[in-house]
Amino acid sequence: MSVTEKDVAYIAELARLRFTDAEKKKMTSELNAILHYVEKLNEVDTQGIEPLSSIHDQVNVLREDHCRESMSNDVALKNAPDKLDRFFRVPKVIG
Repeated sequence: MSVTEKDVAYIAELARLRFTDAEKKKMTSELNAILHYVEKLNEVDTQGIEPLSSIHDQVNVLREDHCRESMSNDVALKNAPDKLDRFFRVPKVIG
């Protein structure tokens, strides 16, 4: 499979890009080089290789979730510098 300048012009139109003729030629050769590399990867024998979602074998170690009582408003607001009723009071940040 190879990319032509006509293909590059079509892709550029879809992406709303403008290329000069020199840029189209350069883009054509670069895209063809990328496709050639991908074709090389298809030659690799992957028989018996499991698909990976990551290159690492590491597994996240997460703690168990435990249900417990929620903190009361009085306890949550005990150290608040400013409060209004049962809410934290903070400076206005939207003008």
